[in-house]
Amino acid sequence: MFNRLDRYIARNVLAGMLIVQVIILGLDFIISFINNLGDAEGDYGSAQMLVYGVLQLPWRFYEFAPVSVLIGALVGLGAMASSNELTVMRAAGFSLWRILVGVMKSLALVVIVIMLIGEFAAPRTQMIAESYRTELQGGSVASHRGGWQREGDSFYRFGSIRADNTLLDFNRFRYQQGELVAATHADRAVLQPDGSWQLENVERTTIGDDTTSAERFDTLAWSTSLDPDLLRLIITDSDTQSMRDLWRYGQYLNAQGTRADDTWLYFWQKALLPLTLASLVIIAASFVFGPLRTVAAGTRVFYGTIVGLTFKYVQDLLGPAAIIFGFSPIWAILVPMLLCYGIGLWLLRRAG
Repeated sequence: MFNRLDRYIARNVLAGMLIVQVIILGLDFIISFINNLGDAEGDYGSAQMLVYGVLQLPWRFYEFAPVSVLIGALVGLGAMASSNELTVMRAAGFSLWRILVGVMKSLALVVIVIMLIGEFAAPRTQMIAESYRTELQGGSVASHRGGWQREGDSFYRFGSIRADNTLLDFNRFRYQQGELVAATHADRAVLQPDGSWQLENVERTTIGDDTTSAERFDTLAWSTSLDPDLLRLIITDSDTQSMRDLWRYGQYLNAQGTRADDTWLYFWQKALLPLTLASLVIIAASFVFGPLRTVAAGTRVFYGTIVGLTFKYVQDLLGPAAIIFGFSPIWAILVPMLLCYGIGLWLLRRAG
């Protein structure tokens, strides 16, 4: 599958991608740690923030993969162009397209690693990270996180869920005829062996016409049709879920008559990621063989960063546009990807 030429190209391109990914992850880790300093609360201090940041690394690795692949391909191919190795390859009878095939073979290895991380490692470590932070903060500053769900006459907000199916930062708001009649908060909801739920350290406020009353309970039964798998889908941010979970949650929302555009957007983003990465590599190769073949390495990295950010922002803009104008979320992924293919292949044909 890999001959000597392919192995040499893969060594250079993969080294470039790895270097760029390490630099981006390192910078993001530092910036995120500084930003999280304002969230210090309860037992959540600087040491715990470092642990939280480490737990997020698999998700960050997956999130930054497109930009790292683009800039890394520019760095790897650019280094070979600067040392005239690409010129020697072409003089030896290897066409531009044959060199591109070698680059794509190395990309296949990267795609396998990224997809495995995105499907298995990142969702689990991200869930552990969020529950770890929520539990240490005691739910006191986590009101903007978690997920909401309606069931019957009640609206629920859950902070996070641990790997052992324990819910953290439980809140229930019960309404009658459009008016709030009771609000319940519990530190956690524990799944019992028989499948029922038990709330722990509960505070319940009952609201009457003229008065309110507060009660405290060590434990309180919670009757619900929500199971741990569904709760995990409700609580976890859509962009951090696996494709399998996004598919299940999208089907669930559609069955409930709820719009699931965000869920399907992230599903197609993950499903089409291999084609997206290939389009970015083609853009990188077209720059190296075309208009950027004689410029300095720093200039290539600069242009690669601009293209990568433009690609991301176009996708980010088309996602909400799909919701507003009612077209399929898949077009938010296909349009920038097809543009990259079109521009890249056009530049390669001119260079070849």
